[in-house]
Amino acid sequence: MLNILLTGSNGQLGSEIRELSTNYPYQFFFMDRTGLDISDADALETFIVTHAINAIVNCAAYTAVDKAESESEKAYAINANAVKTLASLSKQYAIKLIHISTDYVFDGTHFQPYCENHTTNPLSVYGKSKRAGEEALLEVNPTNAIIIRTSWVYSSYGNNFVKTMLRLAKEREVLNVIYDQIGTPTYAKDLAHTILEILPKIDTKTVEIYHYSNEGVASWYDFANEIISFSNLTCKIEPITAEHYPLPAKRPYYSLLNKAKIKQTFGITIPYWKESLKACLSKITNASC
Repeated sequence: MLNILLTGSNGQLGSEIRELSTNYPYQFFFMDRTGLDISDADALETFIVTHAINAIVNCAAYTAVDKAESESEKAYAINANAVKTLASLSKQYAIKLIHISTDYVFDGTHFQPYCENHTTNPLSVYGKSKRAGEEALLEVNPTNAIIIRTSWVYSSYGNNFVKTMLRLAKEREVLNVIYDQIGTPTYAKDLAHTILEILPKIDTKTVEIYHYSNEGVASWYDFANEIISFSNLTCKIEPITAEHYPLPAKRPYYSLLNKAKIKQTFGITIPYWKESLKACLSKITNASC
């Protein structure tokens, strides 16, 4: 029996895991920052021992990419220091651990899908803090621990690019969207399903890194166009370059992830991004009816 601690349970991925959890014979403990501060080592250890936790899925993260540029201490506290604590406790109590990371650990200059062993070079404080979390976990090196890097996550839960486009498209006739940043949107529900499927299969002596996003390739412009098209909205999407929409944090221009390793290791299939987007938009529409 897996007693699973899910951190960041109110975020996009955590919410999707919560929704799917009833389909699995596991005992879940859904915790957000108000219920359990994962940066508090003593509180975390007490929780783990009290509830006989033997698996952790760490969805907790500081994800305000631009705000992190001026709040680096907060970003590192959650994305790096807390991960080290989770890694240490996982090693001490022989706990399975899945830690979620990001494509922003890369600088986007590779121009072919990034494999897990490609050199990292994050451009932003957010990316650097997430890479520091990866490094902490790799250094502690608990058994049965993996890192899953993902990209461009969206969901029917929380705030994200899909919901922003839907809202703005109803308010404006034209939207300018960046076309020269390339990656793949990831429906959090697909990732949540994969996490729950592979969790009991994890069997590693050292920390392994995997990449997961939906299949296919898109720019933010492509992504926005599909959102508008599938939703039968009339707003026009105009392509612009990233330099014409300056933000505090630099993003990688290219962050396509190679998913061969996770597919081969766990025998999973990954949906095409447009099909997953349709499913998410349908869910959003039904929820608003």
